[in-house]
Amino acid sequence: MNLVMIGTGYVGLTTGVGFASLGNNVACVDTNAEKISQLDLGKVPFFEPGVQDALSRVQEQGKIVFTTDLESVIGGADIVMLAVGTPSTRTGEANLSYLFSAAEGVGKHLDHEVVIVTKSTVPVGTNRQVLAAVKKGLIEAGREELTSLINIVSLPEFLREGTAFEDFHNPDRIVIGADDEIAAQTVASLHDGLEAPIVMTSLESAELIKYASNALLATKISFINEIANLAERVGADVRDVAKGVGLDRRIGPHFLKAGVGYGGSCFPKDVSALAQLGGAKGYSFKLLSTVIEVNNRQREIFFKKIIDELGGVKGRRIAVWGLAFKPDTDDIRESAGVDIAQRLSAYGADLAVYDPQAMDNTRHVLSDHVDFTATAMDAARGAEALIVLTEWPEFRDVSFATLSEIMVGQHIFDGRNHFADMDLHKKGFKYQGVGLGNCAS
Repeated sequence: MNLVMIGTGYVGLTTGVGFASLGNNVACVDTNAEKISQLDLGKVPFFEPGVQDALSRVQEQGKIVFTTDLESVIGGADIVMLAVGTPSTRTGEANLSYLFSAAEGVGKHLDHEVVIVTKSTVPVGTNRQVLAAVKKGLIEAGREELTSLINIVSLPEFLREGTAFEDFHNPDRIVIGADDEIAAQTVASLHDGLEAPIVMTSLESAELIKYASNALLATKISFINEIANLAERVGADVRDVAKGVGLDRRIGPHFLKAGVGYGGSCFPKDVSALAQLGGAKGYSFKLLSTVIEVNNRQREIFFKKIIDELGGVKGRRIAVWGLAFKPDTDDIRESAGVDIAQRLSAYGADLAVYDPQAMDNTRHVLSDHVDFTATAMDAARGAEALIVLTEWPEFRDVSFATLSEIMVGQHIFDGRNHFADMDLHKKGFKYQGVGLGNCAS
């Protein structure tokens, strides 16, 4: 099939490369000329395992092209997919202005029947508005006769940063929402080669499935963090609690890892948008309001633990390991690492930070006075305390004997329980994780 992908951000590019790897012909369109130029040279603008190599392969096969000129590629399209950003507004709703602008632009250039697909995460009811925007563009372009031939399909994405390309090729499910059965089948055939259950449903149900999925996962994270806070007060170990709970097949072990809360581009935005949608429809979504509150409070609790234990941080060298919101990505959106680093800096700490992938993305959001170091050990050198906020595997491979020698103090505050099984107290460290109760390890 011939697919035109509007938007080359994280979802658009990863999905576009994925469909190209299945044998489809993909044209990726973006208004950012510099980004398109870099992609045309085969350079992925973000870190995501597997995408760079896959892009090289599909470019060699001639299966993918990049352009800023929508008109030049839309003529042969079977499917036009919208994957532009829908960031949160200050009040929590999804900002759909980029999406509607892109949809109207598509309509102005269409000259034949196509299926419009919304890949962006959007509130319930948005796909019908997108279709209206496409038709508006058609009418403004003088092609009103095409309006009855254009159908829209909701195709929510379920990619996890760090494993996105693997997730594309091995999805748990493919959700397709549509009014028109032929349009739905057309989009289903785009996935030929993938083995996964296909859920055919209405536009509204497909839109809600995406939000409900992320909201439930976020709820599990906030729940286990509440249990972790209680575990510290009663002397229990949240790791054992999570294991015992997670072995129940009705619950499962996933997203029951205590820490400083969720972040990234999806959970904070989607949970807030779903809560706002409930309010707009006259329903108070009290559970999600609490999930958001718990997540925000978790960082405050962890930060207070640092301040209380150290008796303040002003003028003291503090090392932070991990700035990306999770390992195997350079994404710092809603990152606990960045948040805690900003708080420490605001409290006057002499801050040294390191992350294997997210350093460049962080330089413009942290103070100029922050020391961006070349290695994790460089950040820890001379530090009175080490704070771990992203569970990069390489952090477990350092020499802790050397770490003890180069640090001035021996405090380690582990916001991900990344070292909780390593008996660091036996190596002379004053180790504190999240929800470990009376456990010295």
